[in-house]
Amino acid sequence: MNSLERTEPLRGEASLLVPGDPYSVVVLLQGYAEPEGIADAVRADGSVTLVLPQAWGRTPSSREPPPWAGEVKTALEEAARGPILVDTGGPWAREALLGALAGQGLAPEDVTLVVGTHGHSDHIGNLGLFPGAALLVSHDFCLPGGLYLPHGLGEEQPLRLGPGLEVWATPGHGGQRDVSVVVTGTALGTVVVAGDVFESDGDENSWQALSEDPVAQERSRKKILSTADVIVPGHGVPFRLVREASQPETLENGQLDTVAGEKEPTVPP
Repeated sequence: MNSLERTEPLRGEASLLVPGDPYSVVVLLQGYAEPEGIADAVRADGSVTLVLPQAWGRTPSSREPPPWAGEVKTALEEAARGPILVDTGGPWAREALLGALAGQGLAPEDVTLVVGTHGHSDHIGNLGLFPGAALLVSHDFCLPGGLYLPHGLGEEQPLRLGPGLEVWATPGHGGQRDVSVVVTGTALGTVVVAGDVFESDGDENSWQALSEDPVAQERSRKKILSTADVIVPGHGVPFRLVREASQPETLENGQLDTVAGEKEPTVPP
C-alpha cells in the first residue's frame, strides 16, 4: 500500500502533555523564530521539553548523584531515572523556564539529565541552572563535576537511556554532532524531540538555508519521518504525522479496494 503523510499541529495552552508509560513528554516552552523586519534579523528561542519517567517520585531531590562505577551504560541509565530536560532555551528565557518547571512541581535540582540537541545559544543557554545534573550536549556526556565519558554514539548506534527512550545522532543543522531524543510508548505513539533538525511544521522550503550540512540533515529528517508519530521541532508548534492511503488498490478481478487511512490517535485532554 502506498501512503502519504500529512502533518497536524498539536496545540496546548501553557504546555503540551503527552502521557506515556514508562515516559511522559511535556513541552514546557514552545520555541519560536520571528523576523524583526531589520535586515535579516530574527528573534528566536528554542523549544524546551521535559521527559518524565512514570516511576519517578515527585518529592524534592536532595540525593547525591550515584557514584560512577566505570560503566558508561550504567551512568546513562542512572542519569535517566529522574526528570530529563531536552534543551534549556536561551538565557533570556531563564525565568520562563523556572516557572514552567515549577508548574510541573519541579525545581532545577530535581532534573537528573539535560540533553542539549546542539550547541546554539537558544538551545543550551540555561545549562548553569543544572549543576547537579548529568549533561549530554551534542555528543559530549559528562557527570556532575565535569567527568566526561566516552559512549560511542553514532548514526547507526543510538544511546539507550531506558526502555523506549533513546538519543539518536541526527547531524545536519549544527554540523555533525546534533542529537534528537526518541520516546516510544506515549498516548500518541513515538515522540521525537528533534532540536532544529525540524525548525517547524512546514519548514520544507526554509531549513536548508540554516543548515551547516544539508545532505546530512536531509538524511536525519528522513530517518525521523520514518519513525515519528509526533515531532517537537526547535522553533514551532509540535506536530503529528498522519499517515493515510494514497490511492485505492486494484484487486485481481479489476474491482477497486478502497483502503482506509490509519485511525488517528486521540489527543488526551
